[in-house]
Amino acid sequence: MNPMKKHFKPSGEIFEASLKLCLVSPSAVVVKRTVLEEVGVFDENFPVCEDYDLWLRISRKYPVWLIPDPLVIKEGGAPDQLSRSIEGMDRYRITAIARLIDSGCLSQRQTEAALKELRFKCRVYGKGCLRRGKQKEGQYYFSLPDSLAEKAFSYYE
Repeated sequence: MNPMKKHFKPSGEIFEASLKLCLVSPSAVVVKRTVLEEVGVFDENFPVCEDYDLWLRISRKYPVWLIPDPLVIKEGGAPDQLSRSIEGMDRYRITAIARLIDSGCLSQRQTEAALKELRFKCRVYGKGCLRRGKQKEGQYYFSLPDSLAEKAFSYYE
């Protein structure tokens, strides 16, 4: 599969870039056990986006270094692909970002970047909810970033 430009894999401090989409392929990773013991492993409550959640937790604290050579062949687009079977995958990405913000473990810069991406994802997801007649769910996602921002910035005062 030829990746699109948005799938370019940065190396080093990737937290902010990782907020937009998952940039690390778990099938092509070597990670120290101590890192996983510290940040945790895949959240089994996530049926999808568990890798996105894990890499946000890792990259908020550690640089992720990549070998620039293409060493893995990744196929995608199959009709039975998991991402095609789960609706509303962004709510898991939203949950991952919201939990990090709520935990108070991010730097001020990381918090600002996380809130910016959270606002974007919540706006898109909330609009989708409203189009599908899910008013209460849509309103929840519209209000989530502001409720987290108020709490998050109190950590830095």
